[in-house]
Amino acid sequence: MFEEQKKIWITGASSGIGRALAQKFSDEGWKVAISARRQNLLNEIAKEENIYAFPLDVTDENKVKEVFANILTVFKEVDLCVFCSGIYDPKLEQEINLNQIKKVIDINFFGVLNCIKSVEEYFKNKKNGHISIVSSVAAYRGLPNSSGYGPSKAALTNLTESLYFDFKKHNVRVSLVSPGFIKTPLT
Repeated sequence: MFEEQKKIWITGASSGIGRALAQKFSDEGWKVAISARRQNLLNEIAKEENIYAFPLDVTDENKVKEVFANILTVFKEVDLCVFCSGIYDPKLEQEINLNQIKKVIDINFFGVLNCIKSVEEYFKNKKNGHISIVSSVAAYRGLPNSSGYGPSKAALTNLTESLYFDFKKHNVRVSLVSPGFIKTPLT
């Protein structure tokens, strides 16, 4: 049974959508690798059956590769990745704050891109699998207090739509999830 068990890697899993997904997939019998920066929250979630913590700051490209290699060592394979790392602080986006915008784009866009890059060769060689990227409806139109968040999600949406074609020829599915407003610690 253990070898037949489906396996998933979820980033941004310490709270919000990522945490809810980890619990849902675990309840469905999947073996779940969870990653986020807040190790204490990950460890708490990993007390649940089938959930394993792999702490990670997605902005560290080398660490992302290392963590994915560790997941493969433990899980042997991965069927699905859900990349939903993200930050947002509307108070810090009430005016143009270059440092905050850079930080948001570094995590929300480049952090997710680091994760995609870390699994690219694996999935293309495997010739199947699924990468799901969580964006936001905020990607489709500018919103108040969203000078970093909205553009980071718009870039992520466009990237995902482009990668769909690049991975499809290797029989790897790429999907985009654009949730509306959800009450999470982020919002």
